[in-house]
Amino acid sequence: MPKEDFNDLLWFLAVAEERSFTRAAAKLGITQSTLSHTIKRLETRMGLRLLTRTTRSVAVTEAGERLLRSLAPRISAIRDEIAALMAFRDKPSGSVKITLSDHALESLVWPKLQPVLLEYPDIRLELSRDNGFRNIVEDGFDAGIRLGESVEKDMIAVRIGPDWRLLAVASPDYLADRPLPEHPQELIQHNCINSRQATGGGHYVWEFEKNGQELRVRVDGQFTFNSSYPMVDAALKGHGIAYLPEDLVAGHIAAGRLVALLEPWSPPFAGYYIYYPSRHHNSPAFKVIVDALRHHGPPDSEGTRNA
Repeated sequence: MPKEDFNDLLWFLAVAEERSFTRAAAKLGITQSTLSHTIKRLETRMGLRLLTRTTRSVAVTEAGERLLRSLAPRISAIRDEIAALMAFRDKPSGSVKITLSDHALESLVWPKLQPVLLEYPDIRLELSRDNGFRNIVEDGFDAGIRLGESVEKDMIAVRIGPDWRLLAVASPDYLADRPLPEHPQELIQHNCINSRQATGGGHYVWEFEKNGQELRVRVDGQFTFNSSYPMVDAALKGHGIAYLPEDLVAGHIAAGRLVALLEPWSPPFAGYYIYYPSRHHNSPAFKVIVDALRHHGPPDSEGTRNA
């Protein structure tokens, strides 16, 4: 079959699947007039009407439907085989787009990926910092990174970091003339540094647990941030109590700049996971990212979940 004949079939398939010359032309990267002329040429050569055009839509004729049913699975099989063959390339390439929180980005993901990706200059990585919850499929992301308890159950999830915990902290200056909270409910008597949830729009409700008892405390205070890092600075400057990832404040606690509060109420929980739909399994570029992020912790830690 001449090359142009094969292209004509591919372009017919695009129009039939999109039911629109405009969308198909945009998908193929050609002009609408070129596409229309090509389909007419194909119909003339075959002696069959394949598409019925109106001012608002495109419909597939009976002959066109039969051609579509014949072409679609074959073209899909060819595309899948090409994707599989790409795994044999010496240098994986392609684009990977991930949504993640600022803490995950700075504390875990960037330190792991930055040295690895120097070896793969053909991989284009976009890291979108967002502390809310995103629908990665609808929003066009290849993957998301969130805490294990927040990952959607129908996604493949791979652990990329150890367990960690949140700690309530305050500066010695703030605590100098105030009683230390001995129970989470006593936090409502304090000036607390809030964090805003990007998705719901409300304040994060502080969560505690001790001996199987779970508590959620809605705190109040002068300041609200949508990032953990300015919260550390506000706590250091004596503006109130902040509830933060332990790794962000451990050095300040050790140096005496911050005081840890309510530690018995702050047990560790499942750390960060990268999660994604199963269709990304065969992408060599995506596999490089997942392998670089994968957590190699204790044998009893949960590794990969495929619901």
